[in-house]
Amino acid sequence: MTGAPPPSLRHKRRRNVFLSQSPNMAAARRLKRVAASQPGFLNFKSSSDTSDPASSRRKRVNKNKKKNWNKHSDINDVDAFLEDVRHQERTTGGLLSEKSDDSLFFLDVGPPKKAEQKVAEPVEGRKRKGKASRPLRIDLILQHDSLVPPPKDVLAYQQPNAKKLRRIAQKAEQLAAKGVVPRRQKQLLTRRPVNRATKKAVTEANNNPDRDFYDIWGQESKDAADPWYLQQTGKQRVKRPEKLNEKPSVLPAVEVIAPGGSYNPDFFSHQALLLEAHEVEVKKQKEEDKIAKQLAVNREDTATEETVFREQVEGLVEEENEEEAPNEEEEDVAVGAISLALKKTERQRKKERADKIKEQRRLANRRKTGQQQQLFQLRSIKASIKQQDQKTKDRQTQRKANQEAQKAQPRRLGKLKFQAQDMEVQLSDELAGSLRRLKPEGSVLKDRFKSLQKRNLIEPRERAKFKRRHKLKYVEKRAFREIT
Repeated sequence: MTGAPPPSLRHKRRRNVFLSQSPNMAAARRLKRVAASQPGFLNFKSSSDTSDPASSRRKRVNKNKKKNWNKHSDINDVDAFLEDVRHQERTTGGLLSEKSDDSLFFLDVGPPKKAEQKVAEPVEGRKRKGKASRPLRIDLILQHDSLVPPPKDVLAYQQPNAKKLRRIAQKAEQLAAKGVVPRRQKQLLTRRPVNRATKKAVTEANNNPDRDFYDIWGQESKDAADPWYLQQTGKQRVKRPEKLNEKPSVLPAVEVIAPGGSYNPDFFSHQALLLEAHEVEVKKQKEEDKIAKQLAVNREDTATEETVFREQVEGLVEEENEEEAPNEEEEDVAVGAISLALKKTERQRKKERADKIKEQRRLANRRKTGQQQQLFQLRSIKASIKQQDQKTKDRQTQRKANQEAQKAQPRRLGKLKFQAQDMEVQLSDELAGSLRRLKPEGSVLKDRFKSLQKRNLIEPRERAKFKRRHKLKYVEKRAFREIT
């Protein structure tokens, strides 16, 4: 059976609730009074207390334990006080209670009186005042509005290797006291002095019609500083080798096709292009015929029954002649040995010596006579020398021409030779006559790739062949539908 509690029980409950709420409310009011009584505190916000008994009603906890201090302690008033102090420091540079009255208040005596207008100046010399000195609104937004000075950076005052640098400075002072000049100081004293009397060139205005022409893309360097200074500061450029400025080929990046390759070419230019393509095809055919001729089989070199029999019988019929041959060789060896054993006499040696001297005299006289005869051949000798010089010059000219022609040819950069692209030629009956009926030929990508190879930028290549790593394995599978 339910019903309302008796009056005595309701009174006890109301008294317990009041006793449980009164300590918390008293503590909150005490914290606010303590925060407000702090020196220099001036709250910007309204002082109306919005706390109601329902919001301050909390669960009763045991605050004798340390873990419940921060968890169940109300520090909102303290945080509000500290936030207000920080706000005052940011906006005014300090607490308002510590500011003087002159910095917080001013005496309003009405609008300022305008100064007497000066004599009207000419329009040319008049300048706008007031607005020019006022910063823009966007600049004011970007300015730092905090009046609190930044914290002192301790790391900025620390110097790495301070002890080492202090020892170096002390050693330098000791050497300076003794009169010893360091090596770096000597280099500074001995370097070329800079002529500071020369004035820098004044930059002329762009609207000056008499100014000198200057190429902004030119390679001239305008560094007129000390070379030693540029070298020590790393601003001097490294000398570039001339070999790096040379192009690998003199051919242009994009070659213009012959006039006969147009969609509507002239008759003679088209015939010239056809003749050129014909010569290329004839050259290819000759190379193929040459290879086929070298690989052809000669019928006369094939083996027959007669040649096979002759090879089998060879060495069996001429045995008697081979037996007689060793005796003749022995006789020749014996005769040679006897002839070598004979010794020359003194008379033979004298005769040989006299013949040798006579031959040398004959050659000397002949040489002398030839030199005397050359005096009467000076004109022909000069002509022959001139002819040889002309031949040498012709060979030099031809060698230079070959070298220049070689520059336009692709070099051997890899194991493969450069294969020129096939000429794109249309026959007379294939000419379209208009761009609408023109059929595209060739590939732009292939043309650019061949151009890079021809200009020695990349080596000639061929498409990689696919090589299967594992062999294919054929397996015959029997499906259930094939079973009957």
